[in-house]
Amino acid sequence: QVQVTESGGGSVQSGGSLRLSCVASGTIMDSYCWAWFRQSPGKPREGVAAIDRDVRNFYADSVKGRFTISRDVAEKTLWLDMRKLQPEETAMYCCAADWCWPGKELSADYTNWGQGTHVTVSS
Repeated sequence: QVQVTESGGGSVQSGGSLRLSCVASGTIMDSYCWAWFRQSPGKPREGVAAIDRDVRNFYADSVKGRFTISRDVAEKTLWLDMRKLQPEETAMYCCAADWCWPGKELSADYTNWGQGTHVTVSS
């Protein structure tokens, strides 16, 4: 079973940037998608960015142009570069990996989840 561990969270002022990392262990299947989700208290989990086996990137509309997802398959590492962060984006950011097919990329239907790394954006 895949295990993932996130890091890189912290506090940043509005308009600032952070880079989150996710390192996986276990068997990574070629067909897996990798994704970043975020969740705040009282709000549903939101798919932020994802990358599929064909290295196609998917982004939530709210982060397009500001966030960039990337990966290194050999190193089993996923990154999320976040720019121009806003206070509303304060959340726990979690990494996920799972079998993937069209339409799943930014859905919450992932099996393998990390515990998350918290991001606080102050105004």
